[in-house]
Amino acid sequence: MHLLQPDLHARRAFLVRAGQLAAAGAGLPLALNLAAIGEAAAFGATGYRALVCVYLSGGNDHDNTVVPYDPGSYDRYSAARGGGPNRSAGGIALGRDALAPTALAPRVPLAGGRQYALNPALAGLTSLFDAGHLAVVLNVGPLIVPVTRAQWAGTDRVRYPLPPKQFSHNDQTSVWQSSAPEGATSGWGGRIGDLALAGNSETLFTCISVGGNAVFLAGRQALQYQLTSAGAVATDCVRRPVYGSIAVRDAIAQIVTRAPSGVFEAEYNRVVARSLASEAKVGAALAGVRVDTPFAGGALAEQLRMVARLIAARAVLGVKRQVFMVNLGGFDTHGALLGRHAALMRQLDPALSSFYQATVDLGVADQVTTFTASEFGRTLSSNGDGSDHGWGSHHLVIGGAVRGGLFYGTPPPVSVGNSDAPEDQEHVGQGRLIPSIALDQYAATLALWFGVEPAELGAILPYLGNFGDPAHPINLGFV
Repeated sequence: MHLLQPDLHARRAFLVRAGQLAAAGAGLPLALNLAAIGEAAAFGATGYRALVCVYLSGGNDHDNTVVPYDPGSYDRYSAARGGGPNRSAGGIALGRDALAPTALAPRVPLAGGRQYALNPALAGLTSLFDAGHLAVVLNVGPLIVPVTRAQWAGTDRVRYPLPPKQFSHNDQTSVWQSSAPEGATSGWGGRIGDLALAGNSETLFTCISVGGNAVFLAGRQALQYQLTSAGAVATDCVRRPVYGSIAVRDAIAQIVTRAPSGVFEAEYNRVVARSLASEAKVGAALAGVRVDTPFAGGALAEQLRMVARLIAARAVLGVKRQVFMVNLGGFDTHGALLGRHAALMRQLDPALSSFYQATVDLGVADQVTTFTASEFGRTLSSNGDGSDHGWGSHHLVIGGAVRGGLFYGTPPPVSVGNSDAPEDQEHVGQGRLIPSIALDQYAATLALWFGVEPAELGAILPYLGNFGDPAHPINLGFV
């Protein structure tokens, strides 16, 4: 039922897409929902678009990123996190007074008087929210089907299957990036890239990581191209003297470029030749562009600066559609949460703010959408000095095309109880949120903006067919 269909990647004709949609059956919620969405912009259309995934590795503490701020919710948040008297900071709770400068005033107020503030270190992102360029998506996480707390705790895994190996870093990182546990060979970013290959004259530069190897960018056909914040990874053994010897360098170059004598050697030589050619092309392309926007925010900012430079070089690189990934680690805050998380927020805010400004300066703000991801959220309750692994989490989406200044999704109750009360039914203990928005919905919304056709989404997101009813729309509308 949830099998991926790689043959869909080649089916770009409208009639074929229409036939696929009709074959889904009139009674399928997904088919009805996708038919309402209509055709997305074709990849072959004039113009450029890029998705930029900012991965917060370790499981971001969403409750100290998007913080409950209305008095009632804040008091419950503070009690669960060991806050101080008179709504002051304490335990792992931020003080309410410190949140006042980053309190969010959405263009459409939340129901029930609910309010949020961003972490006090996120002043730049607060300004982007106020300007309508940042949206907050509430309580996103991996789901195979919608589930309640009782269904999660039950034993019926036929009707209510769960994401595999919950609360495991490695597996949930893979589930977030690929919809499968550790060992997956392709991710949804790479599968989006598969569909964009035909429109890019240089297909190798479709999926680019500046944050290390990640299954997110691996497609079935699309390759993940990795570089560093400084540029392409140099093949020094054929570019420079080895052990100070030009003769050794020349010998290595001869070995890796000579006529192959077998299948394996031929493939190895082909990969080396591709690496050398791409290194030269990236180096030349970057040398020909300037990004004058000041960047701040440490290593993450340098990764995003490189993404901005690559976007500036898009014409030379021969690409119209690209998927990027950068990474900020350190979010596994089981201890010393307040200090460690604040330091990470102080990197995140200027890095994302600088990158958005760079897209403005390059004239591509409407063509670049940046979004956060993390393997899971964390517990609302304190473990004494930190928080533990959770499930659902809040995320940020930034860009000129983003319908910002708004919240998307339903604010979850601020609760850690285990009673039969309604507010205790939306978490699975310790305030671990049951996602109300499936990762597949979040990803589908981004993919549709990028240019994926509605009928092709099922090849990218294997569980999307289990959603699409009014309570779980395919297109969340934030971009």
